[in-house]
Amino acid sequence: MYDAIAGTGYEAHDPDFETCLIGHARVERLWTGARWSEGPAWFAAGRYLVWSDIPNNRLLRWDETDGSVSVFRNPSHFTNGNTVDRQGRLISCEHQTRRVTRTEHDGSVTVIADRYQGKRLNSPNDVVVRSDGSIWFTDPTYGILTDYEGDAAESEIGVCHVYRVDPDTGEVTAVATDFVKPNGLAFSADETTLFVADTGRSHDPNGPAHIRRFAVSADGASLSGGAVHAECSNGLFDGFRLDRDGRIWTSAGDGVHCLNAAGDLIGKIRIPELVGNVCFGGPKLNRLFIAGTGSLYSVYLAINGVKTY
Repeated sequence: MYDAIAGTGYEAHDPDFETCLIGHARVERLWTGARWSEGPAWFAAGRYLVWSDIPNNRLLRWDETDGSVSVFRNPSHFTNGNTVDRQGRLISCEHQTRRVTRTEHDGSVTVIADRYQGKRLNSPNDVVVRSDGSIWFTDPTYGILTDYEGDAAESEIGVCHVYRVDPDTGEVTAVATDFVKPNGLAFSADETTLFVADTGRSHDPNGPAHIRRFAVSADGASLSGGAVHAECSNGLFDGFRLDRDGRIWTSAGDGVHCLNAAGDLIGKIRIPELVGNVCFGGPKLNRLFIAGTGSLYSVYLAINGVKTY
């Protein structure tokens, strides 16, 4: 039995949010001891979760079979976002090396992207893999602004883009070039829409704090549109994932916000620390894992997440 965690709970803004909840299910704190948690990624075959503790320069691993937490990789090159590809391999965004990498089944590391048009990337932040094998990632400057989450450096590119890596050629293409600080991103269940957060308000009080939506081209290689889908009402939208009914479950300043398919806030999962990212896991993808600032939380829901691996 799990005790209720102080500062957690649900806040319903719409009856639809209540249908997502299990009446007796409570938020669980699975572990604490990080400095800034990010990038949770669920490995179904092993029944474990990997996530980043960026300032401590390590990847952590939570085991569903016994609840233990261990160090998955140290040093991690100040890894931020992670995901799992269709072959069950870890894809990571490394701040320090300013690259996107893939960890192979034998433990070796392959560089997916580290430059655009001959210039070093800023500090890749979050990443998703489409079913065609293409890899999409954001590249703000957070990892080179100070030495806390990487190595302080000047941006060689001078701007912050969203990129796509072609699965056949490895070519890196800028698919969205009008962001201030592109951050979390996720595809809709049918992969016809890509949602991308812009956290430009982190360093500019008049900057963006929203999620935008883009239409993915029929060949899956480019984007169009880019209208604002939702504005953040508390802090910033950082990392997020979608459920199978099109709702977005996103990090925010006061926990996890749930947005309906129209982008309206319908409810919150209150967390007593700033949330950096979330992902769905468990055998049925009905368990939401929440990367709080210093802790890892989870909650069982009455809905299922979109399969991203």
